[in-house]
Amino acid sequence: MNNVLAERVLPTGHTIQIVQGDISMETTDAIVNAANAYLQHGAGVAGAIVRSGGPVIQQESEAWVRKNGPVLHSQPAWTSGGKLPAKYVIHAVGPVWGDGDEDAKLAAAIHGSLAAAEDLKLSSISFPAISTGIFGFPKERAAGVIFSAVDEYFSRDGSGIKLIRFVLFDKETVDAFMKAWKKVIG
Repeated sequence: MNNVLAERVLPTGHTIQIVQGDISMETTDAIVNAANAYLQHGAGVAGAIVRSGGPVIQQESEAWVRKNGPVLHSQPAWTSGGKLPAKYVIHAVGPVWGDGDEDAKLAAAIHGSLAAAEDLKLSSISFPAISTGIFGFPKERAAGVIFSAVDEYFSRDGSGIKLIRFVLFDKETVDAFMKAWKKVIG
């Protein structure tokens, strides 16, 4: 069972939570997959999502890439949730640490995911710690960038998204996000 560790309601009325658990068990309208540009979901968060949601997620991902080409940081793809509790999976491509301009690319992936959720008329979304696994982005730095991007996104009016959850699997990632939370969110 996923456990809420921290929660804050922004002045705009949006709720942000840090959750320890399994993102594939989230009941939000969409979950975000930490994807690669070709949506090959073999390992990490992506692999876990496809194992839980079924092969339809990989099939729809391959169809997306055939139609639209590689996924950009700022323009995530989306598929159905297959057998997942979430209706949609938004496939966000975060940066590989060392490729340059990582902070901006990660912020673009967050903004793009939120914009995709808006386009789909969703009210809730769950994120993993994008780019902090095999892509090597330092966890606490990534958390700071992610929280700042969310805060910036919701500083404008009119968003239909009401709940944003950051679902983190392991203690090391939870600790890094909690430390950044205290600095950025308060």
